[in-house]
Amino acid sequence: MLTKFETKSNRVKGLSFHSKRPWILASLHSGVIQLWDYRMGTLIDRFDEHDGPVRGVHFHKSQPLFVSGGDDYKIKVWNYKTCRCLFTLLGHLDYIRTVQFHHEHPWIVSASDDQTIRIWNWQSRTCISVLTGHNHYVMCASFHPKEDLVVSASLDQTVRVWDISALKKKTASPGDDMLRLSQMNTDLFGGVDAVVKYVLEGHDRGVNWAAFHPTLPLIVSGADDRQVKLWRMNDTKAWEVDTLRGHMNNVSCVMFHAKQDIIVSNSEDKSIRVWDATKRTGIQTFRREHDRFWILAAHPEMNLLAAGHDSGMIVFKLERERPAFAVSGDALFYTKDRFLRFYEFSSQKDTQVIPIRRPGSTSLNQSPRTLSYSPTENAVLICSDLDGGSYELYVIPKDSIGRGDSVPDAKRGSGGSAVFVARNRFAVLDRSSNQVLVKNLKNEIVKKGLLPFPADAIFYAGTGNLLCRSEDRVYIFDLQQRLVLGDLQTPFVKYIVWSNDMESVALLSKHAIIIASKKLVHQCTLHETIRVKSGAWDENGVFIYTTLNHIKYCLPNGDSGIIRTLDVPIYITKVSGNSIFCLDRDGKNRVIIIDATEYMFKLSLLKKRYDHVMSMIRNSQLCGQAMIAYLQQKGFPEVALHFVKDERTRFNLALESGNIQIAVASAKEIDEKDHWYRLGVEALRQGNAGIVEYAYQRTKNFERLSFLYLITGNMDKLTKMLKIAEVKNDVMGQFHNALYLGDVRERVKILENAGHLPLAYITASVHGLEDVVERLAGELGENVPSLPEGKQPSLLVPPSPVMCGGDWPLLRVMRGIFEGGLDTAGKGVEEEEEGAEGDWGEELDMVDVNGIENGDVTAILEDGEVGEEENEEEGGWDLEDLELPPEVETPRASTNARSAVFVAPTPGMPVSQIWIQKSSLAGEHAAAGNFDTAMRLLSRQLGIQNFAPLRSLFLDLHTGSHSYLRAFSSAPVLSLAVERGWSESNSPNVRGPPALVCNFSQLEEKLRAGYRATTAGKFSEALRLFTSILQTIPLIVVESRREVDEVKELIIIVKEYVLGLQMELKRREMKDNPVRQQELAAYFTHLNLQLAHQRLALLNAMTVCFKAKNLATAGNFARRLLESNPANENQAKTARQVLQASERNNTDISELNYDYRNPFVVCGATYVPIYQGQKYTTCPYCSSRFVPAQEGKLCTVCDLAVVGADASGLLCSPSQIR
Repeated sequence: MLTKFETKSNRVKGLSFHSKRPWILASLHSGVIQLWDYRMGTLIDRFDEHDGPVRGVHFHKSQPLFVSGGDDYKIKVWNYKTCRCLFTLLGHLDYIRTVQFHHEHPWIVSASDDQTIRIWNWQSRTCISVLTGHNHYVMCASFHPKEDLVVSASLDQTVRVWDISALKKKTASPGDDMLRLSQMNTDLFGGVDAVVKYVLEGHDRGVNWAAFHPTLPLIVSGADDRQVKLWRMNDTKAWEVDTLRGHMNNVSCVMFHAKQDIIVSNSEDKSIRVWDATKRTGIQTFRREHDRFWILAAHPEMNLLAAGHDSGMIVFKLERERPAFAVSGDALFYTKDRFLRFYEFSSQKDTQVIPIRRPGSTSLNQSPRTLSYSPTENAVLICSDLDGGSYELYVIPKDSIGRGDSVPDAKRGSGGSAVFVARNRFAVLDRSSNQVLVKNLKNEIVKKGLLPFPADAIFYAGTGNLLCRSEDRVYIFDLQQRLVLGDLQTPFVKYIVWSNDMESVALLSKHAIIIASKKLVHQCTLHETIRVKSGAWDENGVFIYTTLNHIKYCLPNGDSGIIRTLDVPIYITKVSGNSIFCLDRDGKNRVIIIDATEYMFKLSLLKKRYDHVMSMIRNSQLCGQAMIAYLQQKGFPEVALHFVKDERTRFNLALESGNIQIAVASAKEIDEKDHWYRLGVEALRQGNAGIVEYAYQRTKNFERLSFLYLITGNMDKLTKMLKIAEVKNDVMGQFHNALYLGDVRERVKILENAGHLPLAYITASVHGLEDVVERLAGELGENVPSLPEGKQPSLLVPPSPVMCGGDWPLLRVMRGIFEGGLDTAGKGVEEEEEGAEGDWGEELDMVDVNGIENGDVTAILEDGEVGEEENEEEGGWDLEDLELPPEVETPRASTNARSAVFVAPTPGMPVSQIWIQKSSLAGEHAAAGNFDTAMRLLSRQLGIQNFAPLRSLFLDLHTGSHSYLRAFSSAPVLSLAVERGWSESNSPNVRGPPALVCNFSQLEEKLRAGYRATTAGKFSEALRLFTSILQTIPLIVVESRREVDEVKELIIIVKEYVLGLQMELKRREMKDNPVRQQELAAYFTHLNLQLAHQRLALLNAMTVCFKAKNLATAGNFARRLLESNPANENQAKTARQVLQASERNNTDISELNYDYRNPFVVCGATYVPIYQGQKYTTCPYCSSRFVPAQEGKLCTVCDLAVVGADASGLLCSPSQIR
């Protein structure tokens, strides 16, 4: 049993599933009816108008109605949308046991303890028929799903089947007069609407339940005699087929399963039993400890059952419905019914492949659970829970796809889970011993391995690797090295989905999704309230997954959202573009087209692919608060601006993105003090003095305006501010403005007018205004304040502005893609502002600023309307000179104003990066300073693993391709890239490849030096030179294909010399081993050397063997020496003498490991011959040969590469790549 939902409540007596929505009604013994959403696990509503237990409840198939019947003798019909009872049907005289809507007609059937069954019309709200005949409580009654029959069960030990076809005719509108007449007679003389068709007798006690089969002429009943009986009926009679025994107490409810041949019953013995309807045997039993079962309900369309018991109810499934499937490229293999099927995504062709064995055992949940596929061998592994976990291996004949008739023999075995780990190997988990067994396609164990952690399931994780699940962790385990490569703590994982490139994995548990890297490094976790069902990766690295009722997406950074809602659960198999391929619960392939705009938009933002973002904004219908909030949260307010029409939101977004133009337009629309203030703050931050001024003027913020004019050095406007303060009679404002202007006389005048004569006197005297001092001294008389002695007064005058600044000079930057590209989207704003420009001039006129309609200022300067009372009192203000010219318009925050500004050049890509991008040559990467990629290239191309000999060359290449210039003593040193083949005529924008310190001609020079040293017998010096050539070649760069061939030829030449000189030096160390000395001297003669050196080697070998009395071998060397026509007469003479001696005595004293007749090459490490036909391994770089035992070790000849490593070959010229 797979429990999907469980409630705790009073005893549940009635249950009913909704046919479309995930709802279930439960009527309780307490009189309450509960409406639950079993998918979300929430209580939606409760209805409690019944008095006493409610025993029956039923949803209508299509209307928003349900019916209930209770111990208060009432049948109530409810509308669940309006959450109220529509009407009550009265007529029964005792408890009502069951109620049910008819599937077609507007009828309700009810069964009652008053021994009757009533049929009601819920539209006319009348009882249309009473079925009498039972002589004890009627425990249940229900309509047949298709025919005009009713079945009822009663405590009188009978089950009755009633024919209600007459009732159907009666309710149909009579067509002709005869019918109408007969119907009148029936009504007058009491016709019979429903007749008993059969009475089924066979139970020994009262019958609690009877139910029809949905399609076959069968009835099942359960009674207090603890038996479940199966009955069959035909047109004329009904008879008992079989009895199912097993319950220990009264059987309370029994029913046929809609989709399978099974019967489900429950009982007061606290158990639910599942029976095979064809074999009539028990399959499975589910027990509760303390709760008796009372009622069963089946979902009309889905594979769901519900059972009510003493303390609540459970919603459950008997079997898993998820088809086992595996995706391989364009193909999907999945199981359906008894077949393995094949579906091709591109053509959407679905074919049957092979029949698979169904389990012989009768228990449930034995269908395939997982499926693993090996594409190269065309083999399928199917795992199921049969016998505690087992697998079957089918190798599909190549031609059987599409025919589906052959039955290949399956190889079977037991194991918790089995998956392919390589082309022809699969791993099986043996849970009992916690071992992984690796088997081949013949089902033979190839190797065993104990897991270092407890595991209960294994999944594929790349070739040779397994992802193992234990209780609360997952591990990646390497079968070859027996190492744990990574682990991660997770909730219990049910399914795993690898991305197409095997770089990411999604771990799906019941209510969470964990995304991790291939080494199980955690990337993000998503939690879902509704159960997660399946998922797949799309080609952009977005994980698309399904819950029971949604298709959703998860971006690489953990952001998720809903793509669409689902009616029924599906299992995603593949995502391609905006098509989702999936299997439904019936095993049918479906393609769902989705709108990927939202998640592609977010992904493009995340990956900074702004061109995509742009085109999506232009072309799509993306909008809504959620999208704006998302953009704001992710730091893209300028993008959000293009979605928003609401001015307040626009204003906030414009400020956040620093877009003053839009902010001004919105502020004008809103026109609130707070918004102008915030605009001023932002404009000040950007140094946009014009807008700051405008904002302060709109808010009448004169103090700030004055200060702004001071710091921008705008003395004219400061003078006007002084006059405005005068008009407003703002003494403090006047004084401040006079102070800012440095107007001493004005300050003295203000102090004098304000009655501060001593302060006026001091101010005048300090600033040397003698005429004023004398006048004030006269007015003060005795009270002239004394100035402190010995202090040097200093003038309080503001510094004169160096630069009367407008807006700050701003660097001209490229307009953001969103501003430039979206101008079309924001056209309205632009035009609005241009229209507004004319008004700005007038509003900025200082005169108008004072035309303030706040009621607190009476001076309106424009018309000179100053309050007349003031004029009379003070003798009037002289305001004629304030006929001020209109101010220059406030500069718009436009881009045109920035044309004359300094433009910083955009930094280009560093040359070293250009070199790397263009090249696959290790030498050029080293010159660019990117040693890491250079080493990777060498490792890939030549199998080089030992980089120590190359270190100095790497450094030389890097320093040699860069020059350094000193600019100023304080400035940093400038690095300049030196390019190969540069000339004056080169385009400055096209970068050439780096200049390299080593070239091919140097190597040729070294080769000649090596030859000279060899001839002179300076073997150590010669070996050093040749090795140095061998270790420079990997980083050499040449131009033409001809030179490439020469480089490759050079490697072969030098390799032979290095090997030969190493052997010769080794020979000289072996004074006490004459046999080995002779062998090494002999091998030296078989290397591919220059003719002169070949003769010297032969002479040397001949001498060594002759001294050791090996005359036959010495003679062979003498013969070879003479065949080479030596120019040196001494050499020829010695050779002839040795040849004569060997012909006289053609024997060897000691036996050598040397056979000159059999062609051979010399092993570069052990210096033994590898004769033709013997196995050998090669150095991927210098191509020296070695005995197989040397594989995996460092090559002793070049001292760089690993013997036997995979390598693609030497790459030393751009011409090889073109």
